[in-house]
Amino acid sequence: MARMYDARGNIYVVVAPEDLRRKGIALHEQAGQAAQTREAWALAAVEACCAWAPGTQPPGSKEHRSDGLLVGPFQSSQPFDLLIVNTDGTLAERSGNGLTIFSQALSDQGLWPGAEACLLRVHHDKADVDSPGETSVKPAQVEGVHGFWLDLGKPSFGPGAVSAHGVESVDFNGRELSHVQPLSALNAAWSRSQFARVGNPHCVTLVERADELPSNEQMREPGLSEGLTCIAYAVPTGAGEPCPAGVNLQWAMLESEGRIVARVFERGEGPTASSGTSASAVACAAWRVGWVAAGEVKVVMAGGTAPILLEEEQGELSRVSLFGTARLMD
Repeated sequence: MARMYDARGNIYVVVAPEDLRRKGIALHEQAGQAAQTREAWALAAVEACCAWAPGTQPPGSKEHRSDGLLVGPFQSSQPFDLLIVNTDGTLAERSGNGLTIFSQALSDQGLWPGAEACLLRVHHDKADVDSPGETSVKPAQVEGVHGFWLDLGKPSFGPGAVSAHGVESVDFNGRELSHVQPLSALNAAWSRSQFARVGNPHCVTLVERADELPSNEQMREPGLSEGLTCIAYAVPTGAGEPCPAGVNLQWAMLESEGRIVARVFERGEGPTASSGTSASAVACAAWRVGWVAAGEVKVVMAGGTAPILLEEEQGELSRVSLFGTARLMD
């Protein structure tokens, strides 16, 4: 049975592979094979699990009732394999909120082994990064709230980390950032961006004032929406420029010590209330330009605040971890 969960305003439907097969969707029994054949089943799965029932879509809401679909687990003990399906039928390499939701679903199903850490393996079909991507997840409590710490590993920076091309270099606080011309063409304040890979490819644009952060409502307006889609989405929905496989877009502003305000436009989804890997990329980018120090960083998004832990060794980030919680909606 498909079940819907909420993590900081990011909503995913979780469905077991056998449930999709019972709906007549031809999903391979192995997660890796299912990822490589996703064009044969992904859109049908999204329509079956994420579409609004006739007459129930609220005015002004997104096209689907969730931000994506989590298919898994493909086995009953760890490591647990899963697929993260965007509502446009593409697969994501990683989703912080999605993995938090999947962890809560495993716990609700009685599959989580007590207080132990579990290994989650996300399969995808992207050619520029290995599949599956592995994430170690451990139950935890932060400020009295029960949830999960996700070990997202060591981030990498720069155009090469996300296979970006055709971008110019700019200086910011002695650090080399990137000027993404299609972004600055939409808003002159969006001229300094940090590319980062935290499982997924990200482009974090650094701004100085709150009015330079786009709201989700603004990002849904036709002109801006089309421009951002062209940048963020791969062909054929977008232009795949500057990243052929697409890139998640974020905007970040330093609000106070250890606290960053961010907005998110995801490839495959568009504007979203929150994103765990996006929050992690924002924290990493803020560290790289000297806005924050290693340790705990709070990233404030429209859907809620994400605690991020940055670990540093010999002047480099060695690990980024994300804390998240999720609740069952239906």
